[in-house]
Amino acid sequence: MSMDKEFALAVEDLTVSFDGFKAVDGLNLYVEKDELRAVIGPNGAGKTTVLDLICGKTRATAGTIRFQGIELTRMPEHKIVQAGVGRKFQNPSIYENLSVLENLELSFPRGRGVFGALAFERTADVVERIHQVLEAIFLAGHADTQAGLLSHGQKQWLEIGMLLIQDPQLLMLDEPVAGMSVSEREKTAELLKRICQGRSVIVIEHDMEFVKRIAHRVTVLHQGKLLAEGDMDTVQNDPKVVEVYLGH
Repeated sequence: MSMDKEFALAVEDLTVSFDGFKAVDGLNLYVEKDELRAVIGPNGAGKTTVLDLICGKTRATAGTIRFQGIELTRMPEHKIVQAGVGRKFQNPSIYENLSVLENLELSFPRGRGVFGALAFERTADVVERIHQVLEAIFLAGHADTQAGLLSHGQKQWLEIGMLLIQDPQLLMLDEPVAGMSVSEREKTAELLKRICQGRSVIVIEHDMEFVKRIAHRVTVLHQGKLLAEGDMDTVQNDPKVVEVYLGH
C-alpha cells in the first residue's frame, strides 16, 4: 500500500478480542515521522491495549500494523524492538540498585545478552551517547546516583533515557507524567517535544493540559474504536468527545 511511504506507522482494521469482548475494534491509526501523537479516552477505551498490540505483547485477532513498511503483527517482541519500536510502561522498570549511568549502559544495544554484558566496553561512542542522553533527561548531575534514590519523576526520565539509548524510531509512552510534580511535568513536556525530532512518539495521557502542550495530533478512543482525531481544539469541541468525557 502506497500510504506506507508517508506514514511511519500505519495501523489498519486492528482488532483484538478477549473472550468475545473486542478491546480494540477495527482501529485505523496513521502516525507520521517526527509526529507526537497523544491517545486519549476514558478508562477501558483500549488505549494501553493498542500499545500492547504495536509492541507485540498482545497478538491482534485481525488487521495489520506496518512500521516503516515492516509488518509487525506476527513478529516476536524482541524483533519489534530491533525494528526500532521502544515502549515505556506505566510503572518504571529500572535497576534500582545500580547507578543512573549503569542503567543507561545496560540499555545500550551492544550490552545485551550474557556475553554482551561481560564484554561490554565503555568505548568513546558509548560514553558520548550516554552523556547526550543524560543531558536530555535532566540527569547530567546524577550519573553516579543510585537509581532507587531518584524522585518518581527522575525515575520516569531515566526509563525514557534507557529507551532513547537504543535510538528507537517509534517511542511509545504510557501516562508518562502520572504522579509528577508541576515542574517535572513542564520538563517532561520539553523533553518529549525534543525527542520527537527525528522519531515518532505516541503518548497515552489523562492530563489534558499536558496533552494540549505536547501533541501535534490527538486520537480519541472509546470502547476500542476511533471516536475522533485532530488537533486538541478540534477534538475538545467535538460533541461526541464531550459526551463521552462528561458521561464519565
